[in-house]
Amino acid sequence: MTDVISIQYHKTELGELILGSYKNELCLCDWRYRKMRDTLDSRIKKGLNAEYVQQNSTIIAEPIKQISEYIAGERVSFDIPLLLVGTDFQKSVWEQLIKIPYGTTQSYLGLAKQMGNEKAIRAIATANGANAISIIIPCHRIIGSSGEMVGYAGGNPTKRKLLSLENRNTRNSQTEMFG
Repeated sequence: MTDVISIQYHKTELGELILGSYKNELCLCDWRYRKMRDTLDSRIKKGLNAEYVQQNSTIIAEPIKQISEYIAGERVSFDIPLLLVGTDFQKSVWEQLIKIPYGTTQSYLGLAKQMGNEKAIRAIATANGANAISIIIPCHRIIGSSGEMVGYAGGNPTKRKLLSLENRNTRNSQTEMFG
């Protein structure tokens, strides 16, 4: 008998998310319509030896609330128990992404330097693209070395909106502090 990953769909003004919880932890918060959807879902199901079942979950209600607050500009960090499903290397990349401060960006090269392995840029980019907990693990904060927008599961227009939201809120809070 396999275990169950409770999933729900949630529409935001930025796009539709699919959220999943497993044993009181969030294991999925990703764009419902993305290129790697099947690959990512397969990795999570296999990694947890579980199947998706669309049903309500108290664990999913909190990220929906916090993401709504984030999009409204009322939240800059998340307080949600996460279950990262991937290789040890992928998990180390995702843990580094969480450390990128709200309102800032980082390049793949910068992330590789922080991780102490400049030669791992491609592997880091691949792990970044395999992130299953979008927004909360802020892969949208990764940009190209020359400042250009690079791929994003939710699409580059959504990435621009997320970065713009964070930049606007960072400027507003600085104005309140120093204005």
